[in-house]
Amino acid sequence: MKRLAALGIIIVLVLCISPSWAQKAIRLAIATGGKGGVYYPIGVKLSEIINKYIHNTEVMAETTGGSAENGLFIGSKKADIAFILADTGWNAYRGKAPFKERIPVRTIAALYPSNLYLVTLEERGIEKIADIKGKNVSTGGPGTVTETMAVRVLEAYGLSPNKDIKRQKILFTEAVGALRDKKIDAFFWAGGLSPLSLIELGMPPGAKIKLIDQEEVISKIRGKYGPFYTKGVIPAKTYPEQDKDIAVPSLWNLLVCREEMMTPTVYDITKAIFEHKSEWVNSRGDEKDFSLESQAAAVSPIPFHPGAVQYFAEKGIKIK
Repeated sequence: MKRLAALGIIIVLVLCISPSWAQKAIRLAIATGGKGGVYYPIGVKLSEIINKYIHNTEVMAETTGGSAENGLFIGSKKADIAFILADTGWNAYRGKAPFKERIPVRTIAALYPSNLYLVTLEERGIEKIADIKGKNVSTGGPGTVTETMAVRVLEAYGLSPNKDIKRQKILFTEAVGALRDKKIDAFFWAGGLSPLSLIELGMPPGAKIKLIDQEEVISKIRGKYGPFYTKGVIPAKTYPEQDKDIAVPSLWNLLVCREEMMTPTVYDITKAIFEHKSEWVNSRGDEKDFSLESQAAAVSPIPFHPGAVQYFAEKGIKIK
């Protein structure tokens, strides 16, 4: 009897530790962007949140070429979750260029809007968008949200990014230094309010930061690329010596997933990123935009995944 009892214990132990009997972890990949952009660090933070708070789920943030490539990765199943601009996501959902077929994508959450700054210094003599023609201008790092939005603004305005300006493709921090050192005349940057480097740009003796109002191009970019481009405003006094509001194009950034992802998995992800918001939102002012209420405002042109809708419903938020 003792031998049988011992044998039974051994069998139970073997079954418990056998991989064939263990619950398999859910492994997911998040398509982000370049390491110098905004998507990648946020993606790393979100992966940490999901790994920390969702049992038996492993997520890895992957660097990519940005929004359009992320849509392709969702379509080819190289990624399960991705960051994507609203208008790019809309084209993916419909199968419009640059996508050759409809991408089965669904929204998890609307994250934050990107406001497109056009930054120069008072001494450069740039007063409006047309004045950058023939100038040294950075359109942002390759594959970044900045580059995507800057190119569309230029094209909507009738300027060729590669012919009508002396185009540089450098990231935000480098662009700030290049403008200060007179290596470029202006730069585009997509982001929130009050980044420290931009404030410091106006601080050196004799240097005065100047933000170019883009009111005139907002309707044009909406007409060319769709209604998901909205009017953003940089309030007066946000930056040193900024004495009036500045109108800029604004576009929401979305967190999306493959349509066939399991509802419980997406529910858990949605819950984790909202209920642990303080652990991943940055200090640029975007935290006020990432809210349950912003989801109800239908800023996403792509239908929400049922798992996300379930979580929002529990919080009293009805998705249109």
